[in-house]
Amino acid sequence: MARDGQEALDYLLAYHGPCEDRPEVVLLDLKLPLVDGFEVLRQLRANEATRFLPVVILSSSREERDMATCYELGANSYIQKSLDFTKFTESVRQVGQYWLGLNEVPWTCQRA
Repeated sequence: MARDGQEALDYLLAYHGPCEDRPEVVLLDLKLPLVDGFEVLRQLRANEATRFLPVVILSSSREERDMATCYELGANSYIQKSLDFTKFTESVRQVGQYWLGLNEVPWTCQRA
């Protein structure tokens, strides 16, 4: 887990570890220190190695313009975070179940 947007970019854009340890999905908040989530998403989509990496936005923002911007930048999903901890953890569990259990990605490990 990255503590800020710059740390997330440093890790994701420079990842050269074992294929089986490569992230399969990114859960991204918009309100990150240093580099916000919009810029993280923008850079992930601009990079050949991460442009197909699934990115799920988890944000407390209910602003339609934030949601539209995320989809325009290439987000795969936008989920509004619940303030209720139980509901939040359940939504994260369901996100993991779908993106890690059911979703298929259009690349092989050799491309990253």
